[in-house]
Amino acid sequence: MDESQDARTALDRLIADSGENYADLSRLIGRNPAYIQQFIKRGTPRKLDEDDRRVLARFFGVPEAMLGGASAEDVPPPARLRTAPAVVSVPRLALGASAGSGTLDEDERAAGVMAFDARWLRQLGVRPQRVSIIRVDGESMAPTLSDGDDIMVDHDDDAERLRDGVYVLRLDGVLMVKRIALGPRRGRFSVVSDNPHYPDWADIDPALVDIVGRVVWTGRRLN
Repeated sequence: MDESQDARTALDRLIADSGENYADLSRLIGRNPAYIQQFIKRGTPRKLDEDDRRVLARFFGVPEAMLGGASAEDVPPPARLRTAPAVVSVPRLALGASAGSGTLDEDERAAGVMAFDARWLRQLGVRPQRVSIIRVDGESMAPTLSDGDDIMVDHDDDAERLRDGVYVLRLDGVLMVKRIALGPRRGRFSVVSDNPHYPDWADIDPALVDIVGRVVWTGRRLN
């Protein structure tokens, strides 16, 4: 078995063991959805591009050599592969989603990353490449969320899947985190502050609101 076949077999085993699928991993490296399947099943391309190999190796937490990089001769045979726990880097954005009077999101860039176990993210029901971490500013969502909390936002869970829950949204150009409550009128909803000392917006036209994503996790520092 040549080195390229070893790499294809190793990648196929990693995908099967992790519960991932060919299409999502192809999108992870910026390729068409059939790219990984064609590489594994047809040997096209014969070798992974260096940048693609690096991203996949980091995603699965394995040496690049396992996927056809340098020193491939040191890789154990596929029958004896043991996958390391996959850790995924989730971007932490340099902005705050206001839980107060509202802040403009003029500085939406990555300010760092936070590492999460890929399997835990899958159990959470999110795709690693479609989540980000945003800081909460203000106390309007207390006691659910507090000022300074980090929240994980699922950008796949947007307006098309809207239901009752906590979301990051833009209203009048202002980025905020609020509770969405669907109303009796079809297509209308309310934007609610969990803290009763802050205002709500009732019976809003969905066209006025840009849903950024649903809040699926929060972390906070204990004082």
